Amino acid sequence: GSGGTNLFAGTDGDGVFLSSDNGVSWVNANSGLANKYIYTLVVDGTDLVAGTDGGVYRRPLMDLVTAVEKVSSGVPERFSLGQNYPNPFNPSTTIPFALSSRSFVSLIVYDALGRTVAVLRSEELPAGEYYQRWDAASMPSGVYFYRFSARSLDAGQAGEFVETKKLLLLK
Repeated sequence: GSGGTNLFAGTDGDGVFLSSDNGVSWVNANSGLANKYIYTLVVDGTDLVAGTDGGVYRRPLMDLVTAVEKVSSGVPERFSLGQNYPNPFNPSTTIPFALSSRSFVSLIVYDALGRTVAVLRSEELPAGEYYQRWDAASMPSGVYFYRFSARSLDAGQAGEFVETKKLLLLK
């Protein structure tokens, strides 16, 4: 099923997955889902409805989509990546970042062994301040790292801003 630019997929045992980049990357969207055998997925108005062998699951799409919210129209003076909050967290956290110019942004979460566990952003965004949510309900407790990179697309702005920070999931 799909909801706007987001794609949803139901699986046989792993639950529901969400892609916000037309299927290039997928993140687990099982928050609140008890049974992970998905037989059917339907977008009903603003809700995603999943038929499982344990019943019917209904969630607002906005609860499932880890949306980037633009918070201010002012242009930040520089690129920055903030510490996630709360930290430690369970099950979701917010990662603030700022762009001083239109940029190609990548925000990826890695486990302690360096394996990619979530691609939160991989797209072009206008200058501004943003808050990115990550729902890690399906992830085990532990230390994770998030790596943010922003490559300016504006003429006269050279180089790339890259920073990595640590976060802690405690269940």
